[in-house]
Amino acid sequence: MAEQKMLKFTTVGRDMPDKRPPDLRNRDFHEIYAEYARDKAAEQSARCSQCGVPYCQSHCPLHNNIPDWLRLTAEGRLQEAYDISQETNTFPEICGRICPQDRLCEGNCVIEQSGHGTVTIGAVEKYLTDTAFDQGWVRPIRPTVERTESVGIIGAGPGGLAAADRLRRQGVQVTVYDRYDRGGGLMTYGIPGFKLEKDVVMKRMQQLEDGGVEFQLNCNVGEDISFDAIRGKHDAVVIATGVYKTRDLPDADADGIVRAIDYLTASNRKSFGDDVEEFDNGELNADGKRVVVIGGGDTAMDCVRTAIRQGAKSVKCLYRRDKQNMPGSQREVANAEEEGVEFIWLSTPKMFVDDATKMDPDTPAPISGPLRGVVVDKMRLGQPDVSGRQSPELIQGAHYVEEADLAIKALGFEPEDLPALWGVEGLEVTRWGTVKADFTTGKTSLDGVYAVGDIVRGASLVVWAIRDGRDAADAIMGYLSDASAVAAE
Repeated sequence: MAEQKMLKFTTVGRDMPDKRPPDLRNRDFHEIYAEYARDKAAEQSARCSQCGVPYCQSHCPLHNNIPDWLRLTAEGRLQEAYDISQETNTFPEICGRICPQDRLCEGNCVIEQSGHGTVTIGAVEKYLTDTAFDQGWVRPIRPTVERTESVGIIGAGPGGLAAADRLRRQGVQVTVYDRYDRGGGLMTYGIPGFKLEKDVVMKRMQQLEDGGVEFQLNCNVGEDISFDAIRGKHDAVVIATGVYKTRDLPDADADGIVRAIDYLTASNRKSFGDDVEEFDNGELNADGKRVVVIGGGDTAMDCVRTAIRQGAKSVKCLYRRDKQNMPGSQREVANAEEEGVEFIWLSTPKMFVDDATKMDPDTPAPISGPLRGVVVDKMRLGQPDVSGRQSPELIQGAHYVEEADLAIKALGFEPEDLPALWGVEGLEVTRWGTVKADFTTGKTSLDGVYAVGDIVRGASLVVWAIRDGRDAADAIMGYLSDASAVAAE
């Protein structure tokens, strides 16, 4: 009788890949988790219960066939496992690293609910795709038939790249326009290397380029080329710009107060070996400074952990709610605490101070000199808001000064005003400024124009952008086919 390969969760415990010790990993920007060995990946995959209703799959935005590729991994059929993971996920090597599995697939694992500890889905997914790259199983796109239609994609982030991949596999000619000098969007310049090493993103970019996707980089739509010109050049257009406008604070433009996106981009550019003047002159460098990061999402966690690695004197994170109500990943919070970050819960900035204000929290004057501190108001949690989380309430008179040389605003992102920025008439937006698009197809108010990812959803997850890009690509194929049929009549 053949050995039962699966359902070993009762005899085999959950075992994540080794995590480098905090006092070693906080000195560099390498990923903090080691790779599974083949036997360990098979062992952990074998813990899957192969349940009849796989909640891991239904709670994955991409509905990945997780039980199937776990079973194949347990059986040692790694190439088949990779092929299945690639069928539903354009970038499994990236999702395996940065998806909040604790809130998605792993958080809904059936054996987790029964007290046995979740299957390490993300770590196995990462292992599978890294193995696929090493073994040459990840090949350039080679469409069986080339089509004459072309699609222009604005934005080389996860949504745009997922659409590009899916369209190119069906023979469509694809051109991606992006404002930066490298593709990848926030995967390249927003997410630090200790979560996603940059060669991982660059390998996938190279695969797309080798497969015939054309990239027009350093191309700012509205300046270097008009939106109308892109529409005129292509049969369909995908808007996948993401959201980059930072939510701001009053009187937050003085020296020493910076945006999270600028800070993280400078750090990531240094990891590529670029010359970054703002980093070298100290403006976007935390070395030797007392750092305060304002915010509680994953971007804030990226900032505090980056500051630790840059050699900050101290790193503190202000968040207006408590730890249980934090929007960011609890796993990232734990990693940050291990690495030396101090969290100041139930606190919010009231104002910034410099030498001229003499560090007086009761002097509501805008600062003009270098930052010396942040006046912090203490909060308490009141009644739940519309999201179900308790709303923070100000405690009158409860404030103090937190000394700081660098304050990083990580309060989230908002969409740019694309109709005004690009001079586009008829592109409908929501009251939040996001592009109004059908959530299933990405279709906008303009014929042949689709929108995907954060520019539709607001700041969200990479995995949702991938889902949107794939769905829009499928809708575009239908649109192109309909147009061809009309032209043939």
